[in-house]
Amino acid sequence: MNKDDLIVRFAGEGGQGVVTSAEGLAQAATQTGYNAQTFATFPSQILGGPTWTQTRISVNPVLSSGDELDVLVCFNEQAYLNHSESLGADGVIVYNSAELELADHDNAIGINFDELAKSTGNARAANMVVIGALAELVAMKQDILDDFVTRKFTRGRPNDKEIIESNIKAMGLGRTEVKQRGVSIGQLNPSKRPDYDQVLMNGNVAICLGAMHAGVDFYAGYPISPATSILVWMEKNLPAPNKFVHQVSSEIEAITALVGAGFAGKKPMTATAGPGFSLMSEGLGLGWMAEIPLVVVDVQRGGPATGLPTKTEQSDLMSTMFPAHGDIRLPVIAPGSVEECFHGAVAAVNWAERYQGPVILLSEMALSERNQNLRKPDLSKVPVENRDVNQNTNGYQRYDHSDVSPMPIPGGPGSYVANGSEHDGIGDTTHLAERHVQMTHRRWNKIKVLEDGDFEVDSIDSPIALVPWGGTKGPTREAYNKLIESGADIAWVYTMFINPLPPQMLETLRQKELVLVPELNYQGQFSMILRSLGVNAISITQYTGLPFKVKDLVERVNQQIESYKQGHKKV
Repeated sequence: MNKDDLIVRFAGEGGQGVVTSAEGLAQAATQTGYNAQTFATFPSQILGGPTWTQTRISVNPVLSSGDELDVLVCFNEQAYLNHSESLGADGVIVYNSAELELADHDNAIGINFDELAKSTGNARAANMVVIGALAELVAMKQDILDDFVTRKFTRGRPNDKEIIESNIKAMGLGRTEVKQRGVSIGQLNPSKRPDYDQVLMNGNVAICLGAMHAGVDFYAGYPISPATSILVWMEKNLPAPNKFVHQVSSEIEAITALVGAGFAGKKPMTATAGPGFSLMSEGLGLGWMAEIPLVVVDVQRGGPATGLPTKTEQSDLMSTMFPAHGDIRLPVIAPGSVEECFHGAVAAVNWAERYQGPVILLSEMALSERNQNLRKPDLSKVPVENRDVNQNTNGYQRYDHSDVSPMPIPGGPGSYVANGSEHDGIGDTTHLAERHVQMTHRRWNKIKVLEDGDFEVDSIDSPIALVPWGGTKGPTREAYNKLIESGADIAWVYTMFINPLPPQMLETLRQKELVLVPELNYQGQFSMILRSLGVNAISITQYTGLPFKVKDLVERVNQQIESYKQGHKKV
């Protein structure tokens, strides 16, 4: 039986190659034109603890990591006990025979991963044994795997050839083990290789690349899961003449450094998670008050407090949009895919420069760790904006306007004071009531220059709309497609530009009788925002630390549609 889709879960302990196996399978598949998406979840300890990853390979674009498994790879007994119920009816288990025995399972293949790897002279090749076994299960050609290994391990080292040969041998041993059992789950249909270049990366790397393209030249950050890899990547790749990266001693130091850098004319950025973002509140208020361009990336995790540091959630929306005391409502961009992480980062920097103030890029753990293939962007078609710089003489009244005005740069003409107290036109402190009214209007009016975000719509005439945000986009879109196939009357509306919402999108939602918002938090935070804007919105919530399953979303949306219909029956 031919298949368009393959879902594989790798489960075991941290340090057993669980993550590496998933990423390796995705890399091998995308190099030959397949689409792939990975998902990873693991405990907070540095090494060990139950870990699992999931890779989905398809001839079609992959929207979610998938529900029922075609293959479960168990590195230990606990993995089998925890995950076997997720296996589909015709699914196959590949397990480490050194750790457990499943003699009574018809579709189980025991392989001693570590022993076979050692026999190649490369004890670290156990994950390649697994990939070879999986390739045989779906009749993936060996030359695909050979090419993948050659590309992966050609690094200019004296022993590159030896490493490549041992890994190819390890995959061959995995193939042989499966072939001897005579088990197959059906051949993958040929890939639909696109006529454009693709790249495979995770959300955090995509954010870094987008920020660098947009011109970020100052980065200050403090390590915190799941944002740490952004700091590490920037440390390795950003430093250059007139560009600066610094690991600071706290999130408070990070945000104040950004305010200073933005004041000095730089394009500054940091990345953090919920606990760190909380510490940045006062500095963000200063950035809003003094009108300093800067970008803060919040990679959401489970909360409050330390919460679930290695699980995904969407519970920081309120705290990022309203982070400081007083009248403040920060611009927020929430990407829904790895590709949108790139474009969202570009947009965040552009927004900060355009309206001259802080912008929040709201990602989440599931996106940060997800590897996904995306079209390699044509950078010549991705516009970059720079702030309007004042060229007038000293005495320039920067704040004496009702909207965005040219920003002086220290050392240039038109010096001013970037003051956290209420201020007059040049930035000096004032307590006059009429001045506070004037400046409050100015700060809020500036948001209007950001109302150019695009949005998606389908079946727009339906009275009910499905409106996800952030990382729920993919699973919700897959659920939406299934709902439409079943005859449901429902619209699709989506944007990554959360604040300000595109005005036309907001007006469209106000016309709907009911708006359903899938989101990963307890309170239903985005539907609360929408209701405050005159939209009849209710949330479909989940707060398990894991993404939505498509089948669950379909069921819950259908329940809401039925409830809506029952409530509108004529008596």
